[in-house]
Amino acid sequence: MQPFTSITGVAVPFPQNDVNTDQIAPVPTQRSLKPDYKALFFHRARRSADDGLDPSHVLNLPQYATPSIFVTGHNFGCGSSREGAVWTMMAVGISCIVARSIADLYRENCLQNGVLPIELPDPVADAFDKRVVEANGGAPFTVNLETRTISGPGGPDIAFEISDADRTRLLEGLDDIGMSLKHANEIAAWETRARAASPWLQRALRAPETEPAK
Repeated sequence: MQPFTSITGVAVPFPQNDVNTDQIAPVPTQRSLKPDYKALFFHRARRSADDGLDPSHVLNLPQYATPSIFVTGHNFGCGSSREGAVWTMMAVGISCIVARSIADLYRENCLQNGVLPIELPDPVADAFDKRVVEANGGAPFTVNLETRTISGPGGPDIAFEISDADRTRLLEGLDDIGMSLKHANEIAAWETRARAASPWLQRALRAPETEPAK
């Protein structure tokens, strides 16, 4: 997982609530062993009745062809725990989601893949949404995880909250295993103490010996 420190790029406005993972990454087009995650991104929504690209859809507009920041509404990523819904966003270059709220499972999948999930309260989100719409892809925004701020055209820096554990995970590029290995010395010390205190438990945990073939 790549460490995340900051990102500067185009912010795309997608002011919808309750966007689910099947909308983000539709299942029927995902049946290949190696799906094209970039093409999969909002596959249905971006197409017109004749299955061609809908030129009026915000994700098909030329100024948002290479987004870095996805700005959306409440309960983003609800539905299934489909990790591919995060991979589609990464495939088009998005590494930060700014929402009013993010579904728990989707938020966890973001953290496990190095995508920064930010939740802003409604009054702050209202002002930021307006700035993103007015920028219209013509000027970049910067999200800085080290300072926990969003900066860009149209207004002052915006502070956002993220737990210290999640911030460390992203700054150092660590998944759950990587976070556990940060405590490898403590884990090894505990195992040593446990072996000394409960030797009977160690014997019970051993795999049974295989009987010799007759």
